Amino acid sequence: MTLLYSEVEEELRSSVRGLLADRCPPAAVLKRIESEPTDLDLWKTLAGEIGVAGLLIPEELGGAGAGPAEVAVVLEELGRAVAPVPFLTSAVLATQALLPTRDALLGELAEGRRTAALAVSFAASPYAPGRGSSVSVDGEGRLSGTVTGVAGADVADVLLVPVDGELYAAEGATVEVVPSLDLTRPVATVTFARTPARRVGACDVAAVLRFGAGLLASEQLGVAEWCLETTLAYVKERHQFARPVGSFQAIKHRLADLWLDVVRARAAARNAVADASSVSVAVAQSWNAGVAVHAAEEALQLHGGIGMTWEHPVHLYLKRAKATEIALGTPGDHRAALASLVDVPGPGVE
Repeated sequence: MTLLYSEVEEELRSSVRGLLADRCPPAAVLKRIESEPTDLDLWKTLAGEIGVAGLLIPEELGGAGAGPAEVAVVLEELGRAVAPVPFLTSAVLATQALLPTRDALLGELAEGRRTAALAVSFAASPYAPGRGSSVSVDGEGRLSGTVTGVAGADVADVLLVPVDGELYAAEGATVEVVPSLDLTRPVATVTFARTPARRVGACDVAAVLRFGAGLLASEQLGVAEWCLETTLAYVKERHQFARPVGSFQAIKHRLADLWLDVVRARAAARNAVADASSVSVAVAQSWNAGVAVHAAEEALQLHGGIGMTWEHPVHLYLKRAKATEIALGTPGDHRAALASLVDVPGPGVE
């Protein structure tokens, strides 16, 4: 494992960051969240021109043939911009579930012509993959039941539904968007009423969620980095008592501690990419979820009054951090799993 990024990763980062700076500044995200949260035009550009939708898909199936390292870089940048695009839900979770089947749908996902969502609650975890889901399939291949808290379902062309170890592709389900803390990533309740579905192959939901949780740590890293950098810039410019706020010793100590937390978060995220084992993923999520929240809270407080306003984007980062803190397993879930994995006495995983 190395904290250094390869030349290819840095080139990808530069392309994504440049596009987001032009098309997805914080002001643009704030403007659209109350009307149409997901920016599908931006997603089409990311998928079509930069090719992020097919990073995990092999070249022979129409993808880029890249891997988790490149995906992690994209997630870092999307986290820095709280970009309202379905990359995590479609290009990571849904794609990872579909990859073992080598289904033809992968080619369409890689090109960005279609978007998919894994019909699993965003609050489910590798240790409780069935949380929020009660779906069954009958002898005719029709699905019935409900899944709550599905991220990305509102803009998905096709839903990938795991049932009893099998994966089904379905269209025509009822998707009802429900209130979500994260205004940039809507969640929905998906209802199947004898909905026709096509079986596409076997699916290990726990493994898919573990993979997603490991990469989510990179998005959380991006959120924390933006919060730290933006706060540093602000306290250098903001003056109080004829001095920059950042010159006060107490502020220096808080930001120095936060910098150390973010550096550790980068190490944890990079390790989860290099070694996607259960231990590495549990370590990354145990640490990074809390660091993202802490960084956003510090950003809000150190921005003073302006940080409390709707017009400043810091609240978007705090909400994204809080929402991802309970996504794909809470820090407590991952700590309990880690204790079990390394034989440390603890309460275990419920």
